[in-house]
Amino acid sequence: MSPFLRLVFLLAVDSTAVYFLIRVISFGYYPLAAATFVVLVVVNVILLHRKAYPIRWMVVGLVLMAMFTIYPILFTIWVSFTNYGEGHLITQEQAIDQILDEKYLPETGRAYSWTAYKSADGDYVLWLQDADGAGYLAVPGEPLTQPQPGEAGLSALDDKGIPETIKGYNRLNTILATTDQNLPNILFGEAGSTIQIRSPKEAAELLPLYEYDAERDAMISQETGVVFQNIRGTFSAPDGTALRPGFVETIQFANFREFFTSPALRGPLVRIITWNFAFAILSLVFNFALGLAIAIMFNERNFPFKKLIRSLLIIPYTVPALLTILIWRGMLNPELGVIDRFLENLLGWAPPWFTDQWWAKVAILLINLWLSYPYFMLICSGALQSISEDYYSAAQVDGASPWQQFWQITLPLLLVAVGPLLIASLIFNFNNFNLIYIFNAGGPPMAGTPTPAGHTDILISYVYNLAFTASRGVNYGFAAAITMAIFFIVGTITLLQFRYTNMWEEVSENV
Repeated sequence: MSPFLRLVFLLAVDSTAVYFLIRVISFGYYPLAAATFVVLVVVNVILLHRKAYPIRWMVVGLVLMAMFTIYPILFTIWVSFTNYGEGHLITQEQAIDQILDEKYLPETGRAYSWTAYKSADGDYVLWLQDADGAGYLAVPGEPLTQPQPGEAGLSALDDKGIPETIKGYNRLNTILATTDQNLPNILFGEAGSTIQIRSPKEAAELLPLYEYDAERDAMISQETGVVFQNIRGTFSAPDGTALRPGFVETIQFANFREFFTSPALRGPLVRIITWNFAFAILSLVFNFALGLAIAIMFNERNFPFKKLIRSLLIIPYTVPALLTILIWRGMLNPELGVIDRFLENLLGWAPPWFTDQWWAKVAILLINLWLSYPYFMLICSGALQSISEDYYSAAQVDGASPWQQFWQITLPLLLVAVGPLLIASLIFNFNNFNLIYIFNAGGPPMAGTPTPAGHTDILISYVYNLAFTASRGVNYGFAAAITMAIFFIVGTITLLQFRYTNMWEEVSENV
């Protein structure tokens, strides 16, 4: 690309990015604006600086990585230290502007019935009638007047005392007037005694309901005098009444403290974390054991119909997990499930898969076994092919039994090859939200817990229910804090496994 074309391209990118930045800042999305600005600066440096120019071919990839990988991580960290969530999605300035837009009718204020008129240019006027039937013409920015028919362009009044036309304006029918979104935002009359529409039938001399005190960071009700103090991003009165909307505010480590110290969370949390570790470890052991057993079985050269049976065993891995989980949920249904009906006919009894906590856990482990054993069968089959037959020949000369050969040769060498995949599987099962949520949504529910929790909930599903579906409302800040806690738990497990299984060692170190 010639220097001229490069500059033209860069100018187009910068112009688009600057427009995007202006829009983002106007909406108060400052973290996204900051990330966009940093990426824009890096792109300009790469394309303009001679030493950085050789990596220009990586610009698109770097931008995508920054905006869709690095930025979401940093944004999640930032959110975990805020009250970001339902009722707290905008900036303080935006929240104050919305609250100050609220109006009230003072004791000395007058109310009117209204009829709207609109000009071809989109301007509005109102014809107002008070309780005594007197009519007034209300124009934005001008005092109220009481013109007679023929004055100010008024036509004759109808039987309700309303002019049919006003010069330059057309009367709006009731349906159009009440559905017009512009009318309620227009202030008619002069400053200090403005009139605003507040219902489909009434306009009144409304005043701002609240006044903002910047020194106290509080809202003061002009009607009652109550002071609403800023408490964690919400203007709240002493009796607990809160103004909406709230706004995003940094609350430091409050989300983390609530997660680790709240008695309401601590009750079910210990049982959920215990089951979470048990589910991940048992799933890994059972799935790996079955996959390895099948792989060893088919590793025999003279095994009959080996290719056909192996192909059939891979089928569960080719079906989307979502469909498989739904099918298993149907087969285990206590009323119509195939498995339950078969067991009832055979044994006269079927396990309560969905109502008993232990059988629910067995069902989840069984479904996960069906979903995962083909994967371990495939990776173990490939790893077994890499083990030299010389090891087994030497072991047979030494008199080692097949069981000794498995424990002393096959398994240690196999773990070297598939060890990182086992860690990845453990981490996947530790956060296997789909299986838990789709099968029974974490049920059956625990009794007597102050927060909604189920016996088969793992940490990630419990967090989802707590942060997004519980009665407390959507709380992205709290969910982000728990996500950070899960990250450190999983990261610690991973580091320990890498440390004590020597999976980061170079091959040459063991030679």
